[in-house]
Amino acid sequence: MRARDKAAVSALRTALAALDNAEAVPVEGTGPHGSALEQSPMGAGATDVARRELSEHRVVEMVRAEAAERLDAAAQLTAPAHAHRAARLRAEAEVLLRFLDGPDTA
Repeated sequence: MRARDKAAVSALRTALAALDNAEAVPVEGTGPHGSALEQSPMGAGATDVARRELSEHRVVEMVRAEAAERLDAAAQLTAPAHAHRAARLRAEAEVLLRFLDGPDTA
């Protein structure tokens, strides 16, 4: 990525964002938001909760789904005016799949 490969950067950023979102813990409680200040949690990290841990299998599934999503979108872009966008989507999918397969299989 030292050569500023835009397709690789874009693919990896969006895949990392999808993984980050999957690790997020749902917000609980939709009750009243107003309460006494003295009853609120205090201190740094008082309201932090541990994030979910994804299994390696789940991470691989999600990255493969990201690649498949790009390939599907590229297949739908059939007009010549969209050829550049379709090529970029295919390149992004290739980066994700190559990342999963490892450098020795390329």
